[in-house]
Amino acid sequence: MSSQTADLILRGGRFTTLDRSCPEAEAVAIADGKFVAVGTAADVMALAGPRTRVVDLQGRRVLPGLIDNHLHIIRGGLNFNMELRWDGVRSLADAMAMLKRQVAITPSPQWVRVVGGFTEHQFAEKRLPTIDELNVVAPDTPVFLLHLYDRAILNAAALRVVGYTRDTPEPPGGEIVRDASGNPVGLLLAKPNAAILYATLAKGPKLPFDYQLNSTRHFMRELNRLGVTGAIDAGGGFQNYPDDYAVIEKLAADGQLTIRLAYNLFTQKPKEEKEDFLRWTQTSKYKQGDDYFRHNGAGEMLVFSAADFEDFRQPRPDMPPQMEGELEDVVRILAENRWPWRMHATYDETISRSLDVFERVNKDIPLQGLNWFFDHAETISERSIDRIAALGGGIAVQHRMAYQGEYFVERYGAAAAQATPPVARMLEKGVKVSAGTDATRVASYNPWVSLAWLVTGKTVGGLALYPRRNCLDRETALRMWTEYVTWFSNEEGKKGRIAVGQLADLVVPDRDYFGCPEDDIADTTSLLTIVGGRVVYGSGEFSSLDEVNVPAAMPEWSPVRVYGGYGAWAQPRVATTATPVACGCAHACGLHGHDHAGAWASTLPVADLKSFWGALGCACWAV
Repeated sequence: MSSQTADLILRGGRFTTLDRSCPEAEAVAIADGKFVAVGTAADVMALAGPRTRVVDLQGRRVLPGLIDNHLHIIRGGLNFNMELRWDGVRSLADAMAMLKRQVAITPSPQWVRVVGGFTEHQFAEKRLPTIDELNVVAPDTPVFLLHLYDRAILNAAALRVVGYTRDTPEPPGGEIVRDASGNPVGLLLAKPNAAILYATLAKGPKLPFDYQLNSTRHFMRELNRLGVTGAIDAGGGFQNYPDDYAVIEKLAADGQLTIRLAYNLFTQKPKEEKEDFLRWTQTSKYKQGDDYFRHNGAGEMLVFSAADFEDFRQPRPDMPPQMEGELEDVVRILAENRWPWRMHATYDETISRSLDVFERVNKDIPLQGLNWFFDHAETISERSIDRIAALGGGIAVQHRMAYQGEYFVERYGAAAAQATPPVARMLEKGVKVSAGTDATRVASYNPWVSLAWLVTGKTVGGLALYPRRNCLDRETALRMWTEYVTWFSNEEGKKGRIAVGQLADLVVPDRDYFGCPEDDIADTTSLLTIVGGRVVYGSGEFSSLDEVNVPAAMPEWSPVRVYGGYGAWAQPRVATTATPVACGCAHACGLHGHDHAGAWASTLPVADLKSFWGALGCACWAV
């Protein structure tokens, strides 16, 4: 037990530490951003001094802070304030009502964008909106809707802006769906890769630098609200290094990061991958940075010829014959410079061919000690798992099947889906495994949806994919999101558990993760999130502890101002007795014309309405 005086003591909680030598505790002490005592209240309170802040957790469950092993937080942060998120919305009717309201306040030439994080199967209607429906709610405002990696739907205004006509050639690996006369109808398909979807999205307006700073802070705030304290950024398509990293570097330099971030460098252009990594290994140093922002190696794209996008509506793509040669050129550069890597790979066929390359390089440059790994690995075979383990690699899984499981079953059958990916078997074989989301485009950033998928084996649409033998118990699932992730950023022993000497990152969820019904796990949020001993999010009885003040979302028409975060509009409809009254509120009344007095009154309970509009500075509601 340390003799150091604590900065902060949390007592009266039920701490799940994930420290096998001390699995449960009732109090912790924090000093200089680390845990200095974990144990009984009597022992921990001995570290209290005159300036120690003591917080009574009133018997609530406490967990280590959640760490996402695959999150596109840098790219996502640049755009978060511009995006209308349908994550967690449970009916298409509600989603379209959100879209209609957003269209009404979005000025020209801006777009309304719904960019991933949802699937049609989460909706009660089990379908996407039609192009005609988009045109009705948005006759003049461009609307771009990205659904997973399989398609984008554009209204007529968006088609005009991006300039697709009957003379536009078909893109490689994609399709512009056309009518009988050859004119684009507003549907773009990935066949089989998402290049046409991302290239089209990239044509839209971008936020200026100061707005991107604000946007990234709001994205981190939303992650903190869900208990996320750390992430590994996997790079991303159309994310340029170093230009698109200026925002996150500025926030890191100013001490405004509320998520610990390890980032990987994602190659930029096909056929130039070798040159990218030759240059980067000379100008960037692996592990450079600190506990909040640090370099984590290469990937998830190593070479474009090895990218097998998982669009389960399409047949499995075969990688071209030049894949091995191009991949070996890059892997040799990385191994020689002792850079670990992560590699996107959906199918075992791609994984097996990649392992042929890794084994060949290993004969000349031993890979042992490099924390390299595959991402996704939905259809990986037992043989490939064994080969990864023999080379000292790992597997980072994400809950993409929670969003695409229905499509996988339709193509390959329910039996094939029962161990896709075979997470339980990976763990049994002793390979390094951890979990994440792959947000923000293919799946939601909500960690609890991933945890629910690991525990229940169900999609967000309610389809039971996995038998119980292929699901995880709650503690193992939690370790997949905490302790186990640290190997993938080479930070084992530094974080991931509530233990003396580790970084003081934790979350107090709004329900008992170990006691609530399985089907309630996905709806969890945080009451208190702490990173390095600092309260980065507080709500309810802990709201007064919140130390982070994020300015209002910019620009003024940002969907974040109106809709908040995950699940805000997924509540069941209830009757209210709220009555709108006149006021001079510039935001709510000036921008929305009291639209919230009608449609939204039928969606949220009175207390939620008052809290929501009050947060925006609106006094329109009288009860």
